[in-house]
Amino acid sequence: MTDTTTPPLVLDGRDVALSAVEAVAHRRRQVRLSDDPGFRARIAAGPAFLDRLLAEDGVIYGVTTGFGDACTRAVPAELHEELPRHLYTFHGCGLGEVLDVSAARAVVLVRLVSLCRGVSGVSLALLERLAWLLEHDVVPVIPAEGSVGASGDLTPLSYLAAVLCGEREVFDGGRRRPTAEAFAERGLAPYRLRPKEGLALMNGTAVMTALAALAWGRAERLSRLASRVTAMSVWALDGNPYHFDADLFATKPHPGQQRVAARLRDDLGRGAAAGATPRNPSRLQDRYSTRCAPHVIGVLEDALPWLHDQLERELNSANDNPLIDAEAGKVLHGGHFYGGHVAFAMDALKPLVANLADLLDRQLALLVDPRYNHGLPANLSGAAPERLALNHGYKALQIGVSAWTAEALKLTMPASVFSRSTECHNQDKVSMGTIAARDALRVISLTEQVVAGVLHAAGQALDLRRDQDGAPPPPALAAWQERLRQEVSFVVEDRAMEAELRRLCRRLPRLAGHLYPE
Repeated sequence: MTDTTTPPLVLDGRDVALSAVEAVAHRRRQVRLSDDPGFRARIAAGPAFLDRLLAEDGVIYGVTTGFGDACTRAVPAELHEELPRHLYTFHGCGLGEVLDVSAARAVVLVRLVSLCRGVSGVSLALLERLAWLLEHDVVPVIPAEGSVGASGDLTPLSYLAAVLCGEREVFDGGRRRPTAEAFAERGLAPYRLRPKEGLALMNGTAVMTALAALAWGRAERLSRLASRVTAMSVWALDGNPYHFDADLFATKPHPGQQRVAARLRDDLGRGAAAGATPRNPSRLQDRYSTRCAPHVIGVLEDALPWLHDQLERELNSANDNPLIDAEAGKVLHGGHFYGGHVAFAMDALKPLVANLADLLDRQLALLVDPRYNHGLPANLSGAAPERLALNHGYKALQIGVSAWTAEALKLTMPASVFSRSTECHNQDKVSMGTIAARDALRVISLTEQVVAGVLHAAGQALDLRRDQDGAPPPPALAAWQERLRQEVSFVVEDRAMEAELRRLCRRLPRLAGHLYPE
């Protein structure tokens, strides 16, 4: 059910926060169009100007002409009304897995936000129909593969245009079914696209931007989770907490790196009131996967604000072609459908996140190995001495974590460098932004699996260290361990962990919500 306690997101052509995409995608926030007369008049001016331009000049790209390379081919007047339907019809060739419901909702919102800028020449009725899809949770089934990221996300967005016209399939309350059936049950007639509305719906960066917005939120949570899991690993390994000394990090002033170090100090009970760092602590220098954790996680932390700004600007852009400036009486032909900024942001995000997987994979390798874990049982087995021969603890999970890490690292190749010349060399330089965003989400999913696996193991290690040394972990970690034990229990005898790991993956957003309210 949609959250009705949070104020709705009111769209009036002004900027929308990137975080709103995730909230709407997961039905934590409703959407409605503004009733402001100025906003509605600005939207209405676009179609009115197009009608006048058509009467005066008789030529408008994508209304009286073919598309792309076919822009020089005139479409007879008696066929103008059919043209938008042909546009979304011949683009109905997407393949691969379909976007999940939350991603499809994000796509609808992002396209709606852009069209509300008032320079796409679409009618208020079209905006209302897009808002209706979100309100009733009837969203298009969109194949993920088939976009090169310029001219925008033509093929995946054709599924949105087709659904508005009563065709193809929708997720209706999460259930996949024909669009015509869902509309008929609600007494809703298929929408009839006005001139240029098919082009305005499809010729933009909505899919890549929607996926990127979701990726950003998940990456930000992973940064916090990686910090907490690292603190667990350091304490369980009987590591050196002074590696995160405030004076030490003051000498290398990357703010994200300093923020991660401060998290680790607080988690390990070495905050400002904990006393001075000794000159020669008992553990002089730990291995890099713990000692240098702020330097790894901190790169992502420092990149996140920049990535946020780039994606939020794209979200709040008009990115179809041509743009319609009714006030100035101009038709502006350009290339705003090009997703270069999204492509770069997602190509940058992939290695930043995959490095978290690599970091935590190395920490787990230390935790399970009695040569390096400073007295913990091999493979973190919790079995009684007489049962040790039978039990193998986290041996297989460590293999799985390494597999997920390797796959995440393999996917860090930048997509944007694989531009292809398409559409009779009209689209001869393309962004590959949608592929980059899809890759980023896959890297994030794999890294979330790594986090879930290492979190499970680190919880085991914390209990084993406490039982061995007789001392509880620092307060922050003790409270976290209590919360973790509500999700997964201590492993005594070997058990299949798949169901627990899948549950942890699903709970990561909630668990991250308790971390570091900075």
